[in-house]
Amino acid sequence: MKSYSKNILCIVSLISTVACSVPDSTPIERKVLSESGVYAADISNDASVAVVSSVNGAVDVWDLEAKEKRFTWRHQGEGLNLVDNVRLSPDNTVAVTSDDEAFALWDMTSGEPLGFWRIDESTIRDVAVSNNGNAIIVGRSNGKVLFFEPYTGRRLEFLGHEEKINSVDISANGRFALTGGNDYRAYLWDTDSGQIIHAFTHPHRVTKVVLDQLSRYVFTADSQDDSQIWDVQSGEPISQLRFIERQIIFTAAEFSEDGKYLLTGSPAKRLILWDVKSGESISEWRVTPNTGPAPQSAVVYAVGFDELQPISISSNGNLAHWKLSQ
Repeated sequence: MKSYSKNILCIVSLISTVACSVPDSTPIERKVLSESGVYAADISNDASVAVVSSVNGAVDVWDLEAKEKRFTWRHQGEGLNLVDNVRLSPDNTVAVTSDDEAFALWDMTSGEPLGFWRIDESTIRDVAVSNNGNAIIVGRSNGKVLFFEPYTGRRLEFLGHEEKINSVDISANGRFALTGGNDYRAYLWDTDSGQIIHAFTHPHRVTKVVLDQLSRYVFTADSQDDSQIWDVQSGEPISQLRFIERQIIFTAAEFSEDGKYLLTGSPAKRLILWDVKSGESISEWRVTPNTGPAPQSAVVYAVGFDELQPISISSNGNLAHWKLSQ
């Protein structure tokens, strides 16, 4: 998710020319979640809740069904502390937030913090959390991945990567982790033993990984033009995303519950729905930047499905619902 925040302005300027053929799109519905703009975001699997890290330093929890703010969190107390990453557990019971040096676990029912931990070695690049907060995975810039069980204190370091970690994910039960880094590799590995189950090799640095929570698919994408959907059980490729541009970088991705679709977001305002089996693009939208004080870019930081209706949260601070082409 969300580990592109510091370099996003240069990425946007680099890629903004490749998607000009698709005009800005008008969503079915739009809701402003942050007036100041968004630094990171996540949407629950059932589209009932969103967690948004704002440019002003606050982390807001939104009830999307009631269309109202539920909680406001401060990651490290008072002062401006920008949160790079926010992730909800698949069952919506907890959320994890992180900046460069620390991560925190939050109760989604009470809004209370459940724990706060600092990383002494290297900086945090990405985080993910399993159901009930039983397991947290932390990817770091030194190539190491921390697996941590908050309630038991058990820790495991995965040392399979040789360079900086860019993206991580974890299964709903916390048993399997997916990690990708600058060493051109993504790994699916066992969090009990630390053993690699499948290795996915790319020609360039891996910038995004997503694990389907129903244990069907793995999505891995690199910094150029190789974006693959894989079978979790066999590790074999199912499809490669088909696009004509020289490169597309993904900042968000989510599989639909029925397993037919993959929805992706990019730094260049793009939201694309893909067919999982063929890798073909089905529908595409471009997020319109705000005209007010919020950032004029529209990096798509979170995507999801409200039933089968695509939804997104972008750096402009807006939650948007999109209409599928007939």
